[in-house]
Amino acid sequence: MAEHPIDCELCSGDGGEVLHRAEKFRVVLVDDAAYPGFCRVIWNSHVKEMTDLPVADRSTLMAAVCKVESIVRAVMQPEKINLASLGNMTPHLHWHVIPRYLDDAQFPSPVWAEVQRQTPLVSLAQRQGLLDALRSAVATQF
Repeated sequence: MAEHPIDCELCSGDGGEVLHRAEKFRVVLVDDAAYPGFCRVIWNSHVKEMTDLPVADRSTLMAAVCKVESIVRAVMQPEKINLASLGNMTPHLHWHVIPRYLDDAQFPSPVWAEVQRQTPLVSLAQRQGLLDALRSAVATQF
């Protein structure tokens, strides 16, 4: 495993509530009240780009991202899933898997865009209520 930079938050911490830990990656649930079900798939070793990985590892990572997307879709029933691998602020390879809804605060813009509306509290509560099912689905399907 590569040496971890001291200042990398994904090397020094889990990056969220760990739902699954594999040898090469982990799946975490992000603590984001506005986006219940927001997950990340984080490569365990410190690399910055997909092309820093051997082809077999890229396939492993993308298979995990697709599996998390499928689980989030099945449990959370979003309008859309956003997948993103930015890493501008945290240059450690990770993928965001974000369930999106017509009534979420930024839809149809990215979740990092300006808020356009307040998500109805009843919608947020309903989505929060699905998180135990999401945790269970990740635990049983990986």
